[in-house]
Amino acid sequence: MKGLPIIAVVGGVALVGVGVAMAVSNPTQAVYEDYATQQMISYGQENICPKAPTFLGNSLQGQCSSLLNSHQPEIKQIISQSTQRQNYILFSLYQTDFSISTLVPFLPANVLPSYHFQAVGVFGNFYVYQSQKR
Repeated sequence: MKGLPIIAVVGGVALVGVGVAMAVSNPTQAVYEDYATQQMISYGQENICPKAPTFLGNSLQGQCSSLLNSHQPEIKQIISQSTQRQNYILFSLYQTDFSISTLVPFLPANVLPSYHFQAVGVFGNFYVYQSQKR
């Protein structure tokens, strides 16, 4: 019977240790914005740029990737403005509504897609659990 209290104490200390580790490694919104910016640029280069139309004999596909890279600060600002963070101390939930039309305002909004993402930040990492193209 003496072993049971020792196991309970060790288990409690381990549980507190995991909780402290989660709280300390809970990523901030700034870290999420950096992560989401890189993910959005990668997604655009892999999924949007290959579908870029040819305009007046020039392919926009080749310019699309460099355009995304050169507008990284603007993309990060849009993500910052369109993200809501719910901080639960041990982890955080992030919800982002991103519209490409905010980058290219001269095109009609219904021509370019918008996206909705939900992610959890825990132990210094992000896990996207919902992604919708709208």
